[in-house]
Amino acid sequence: MKKEYTLTVYAENQIGLLSRIAIIFSRRKINIDSLNTSPSEIDGIHRFNIVIDETEEVVKKLCRQIEKQVEVLKAYYNTAEQIVWQELALYKVPTEQVTEKILVERILRQYGARVVVIRTDYTIFECTGHREETEKLVEVLGGYGLIEFVRSARVAIIKDSEGFHKRIKAFEAKEPHEDVIENEFLNENEKVFSM
Repeated sequence: MKKEYTLTVYAENQIGLLSRIAIIFSRRKINIDSLNTSPSEIDGIHRFNIVIDETEEVVKKLCRQIEKQVEVLKAYYNTAEQIVWQELALYKVPTEQVTEKILVERILRQYGARVVVIRTDYTIFECTGHREETEKLVEVLGGYGLIEFVRSARVAIIKDSEGFHKRIKAFEAKEPHEDVIENEFLNENEKVFSM
């Protein structure tokens, strides 16, 4: 049965990686509902949050496929119950509606919205919350001449994670296994020649 999953991918910040990850989804005809990339707590490592509706079996396969990308360090998947998440939304409303109707101000307080810009022709508010909350405010402000609306992608943190940086530090502290062979030390018989 399909349900909403948030994939969290830790990867090096390299040109072209995002398009290669998107191709993994498009080849399987899977729609991405939300996509956010940002720096992580580790210098040089970016974090991708990808929201999709799929079965757990398909999501597991996607994570394995994503991890095959050279720059990807790890891919996790979680349900909404296993993460803490928010989205940011901006709303542009005619200033005359806000100043003339006290009701609009009460509605904005009810949703925890705050003023970002006030101009004579429009006022912009921002609100953070879950998608249902930001969409409900769109419906309400629609009755007051909502001019424009935009919502960010999901930003999520895994509840039971100690942080990926601990795993990276532990990995860096390990000595290479004695069976590891560096490319420059291969003998002539082991080298691959292209024709």
